[in-house]
Amino acid sequence: MANGLEIKGLTIGRPGAPLLSDIEIALTPGQALSLHGPNGLGKTTLLRTLAGLTPPLGGQLHHDPEQVAYAAHADALKATLTLEEMLRFWGQMAGTDNVEAALAAFGLAPLRHRAGRDLSAGQRRRGALARLLMLDRSIWLLDEPTAALDAEGQAQLARVLESHLDGGGVAVLVTHGVPVIDCARLDLSRFAARPDAAPGAFSEAVE
Repeated sequence: MANGLEIKGLTIGRPGAPLLSDIEIALTPGQALSLHGPNGLGKTTLLRTLAGLTPPLGGQLHHDPEQVAYAAHADALKATLTLEEMLRFWGQMAGTDNVEAALAAFGLAPLRHRAGRDLSAGQRRRGALARLLMLDRSIWLLDEPTAALDAEGQAQLARVLESHLDGGGVAVLVTHGVPVIDCARLDLSRFAARPDAAPGAFSEAVE
């Protein structure tokens, strides 16, 4: 599926301990999906599998791995580098030069010379999300992207996501609340590999 994402009968988890099984998802360019379910169900593991960081236990995954950008729980900001230095580093890795646009999109221009250690939690989150605009990839995987964001930060994220989708991108979001954009919702509980297991039975480290 060119520039899209399709999952057929996907099973994820650890060998001998599947979390979710027979997952079916199909997203075409311009579509977004928010994933829901209790802690420990396997939401983060699914994103990591889509990102190529955790191997699937079975099923089929159709997408271009070179087009994936994954924004995890961790902000991945270096304490000693300034925000601008970090964005330029990511741009160099991806062969892009969108620093000014990335800073502007999340209201970070006044903070461009501030080191990572001097940023608040919300500022760090916005910096991590600005990284997506430096990578120039069509498939965004966002794990709790609104964590630590105030109302303004959430509005900025919504505008960036809408622009990404309008440009033919795809987005998959994990969220416990209401998504910042209007999109399809999927409760992953229906794919639980162990229906007898209590919610939260698995560690958050593999959620």
